[in-house]
Amino acid sequence: MIKFMKKIGLFGGTFNPIHNGHLHIAEKFAQQCGLDCVIFLPAGEPYHKNTDLLPAEHRLKMVELAISGSPQFAVSDCDVVREGATYTIDTIQIFKQYYPNAQFYWLLGMDSLLKLHTWKNWQSLVRQVKMVVANRTGGNLAQAPRELHSWLGTALQSGDLILLNAENRDISSSEIRANWAAGKNRRNGLPEKVADYIEQNQLF
Repeated sequence: MIKFMKKIGLFGGTFNPIHNGHLHIAEKFAQQCGLDCVIFLPAGEPYHKNTDLLPAEHRLKMVELAISGSPQFAVSDCDVVREGATYTIDTIQIFKQYYPNAQFYWLLGMDSLLKLHTWKNWQSLVRQVKMVVANRTGGNLAQAPRELHSWLGTALQSGDLILLNAENRDISSSEIRANWAAGKNRRNGLPEKVADYIEQNQLF
């Protein structure tokens, strides 16, 4: 049971919708870090208005469908049920209460890493989790701001910052939404159950 797992990966995102690229990264995340489980965390309240963002109930359901049959994957509504803005440090505190003996790994993109110094209590956060970077959206560590330089050098040597070896998949949620709106290549890049769910519920 997950309660007794020692190495837990957390993968946050809007998953609007979840696609094969997300699943590929999650698999590499689990393999490279030797994780017992990867927990998907669909985002709740967005920081800004996004008219393209589907209701959380649909995004949660699509993640459930996408990972069904993969015992190493799970999904949590932790960020969905909390009111207002959700911060990574708060999410980590919640999970540490449930799994006090686990080592947590937080998956993020290079673009997010380069802004890590703007996150709430980021210096406390990086002492509590290992950061795993998937270079999904370009950028590199040489572009890091001064505020991160000292931590980056130490974290890379200690293994508290891990660079994920996963090739980028040429697929995005926005492209999938555009394809559905245009009525072309609708199922490209989607798990079959997710494509069926989108079609049945006329989400896009």
